[in-house]
Amino acid sequence: MISPEQCRAARALLDWTQGDLAERSLLSAVSIRAFEKGGEMRDSNRKLLRMTFEEAGIAFIAENGGGAGVRLAKPKA
Repeated sequence: MISPEQCRAARALLDWTQGDLAERSLLSAVSIRAFEKGGEMRDSNRKLLRMTFEEAGIAFIAENGGGAGVRLAKPKA
């Protein structure tokens, strides 16, 4: 899944506004804003956000005791 913190961090890496993410994911900016503030979001919408970010080049880092995160994926050769 994706956490609100990962969502904000991924947007920052891509220099996307909440509106940019809404347009690309087809979710409402209101839903994204609420989620990033800690609100609930359906699992299907969280998956959609994650897929949108992954398609834009974001890689998600698992918790593994060191804290979950995001990074820009290494470009494919």
